[in-house]
Amino acid sequence: MQAVEPPAAPAYVNEAPLPAGWPQPGPYDQVSLKSYPAYRAAFTRNRWQSFGFWTLFAHIKRHQIPMTAPVELTMKKSGEQIEMSSMGFLYRDDKVGVPGADGKRVEVRDVPAAKVLSYTWQGPDSKANVDKAKAAVEAALVERKLGDKPFRLLGYNGPATPRDKRTWELQAVLDKAQ
Repeated sequence: MQAVEPPAAPAYVNEAPLPAGWPQPGPYDQVSLKSYPAYRAAFTRNRWQSFGFWTLFAHIKRHQIPMTAPVELTMKKSGEQIEMSSMGFLYRDDKVGVPGADGKRVEVRDVPAAKVLSYTWQGPDSKANVDKAKAAVEAALVERKLGDKPFRLLGYNGPATPRDKRTWELQAVLDKAQ
């Protein structure tokens, strides 16, 4: 009888640099409290990930802005579900780019530092995985008596990484520095 190897522990596949001061994704499969520094990002409002991605990709290519990870998906509640309301490409630091509109579809913004409750997983961004992460984060919000908070989804990998090796973080944004 052949021994069955346990599945490998999730591990971050690093494809692009993180913004300056940005924490590594994780820990996996649990809720954690994390702090993020202020950052600059280009955002586009669209419900379709592929349209948002190509709009932002054209923006960074046109301005020769290096690609970073993660991509940020701002989420809005739709009943009990959450869905994407905008997508952002994060800049390496606040010396790259200029805040403001870049045409009709892209806005570059400086985002304040924030604390979040985060649930990280490896695998696809399927409805089942997002729902599992959302339930875990919402339970942590209730346990800490923090009330309703806005969500964001961070995607760390592109199409070159197999779906089962991609890293995602669903986060409830607790506060932003003013």
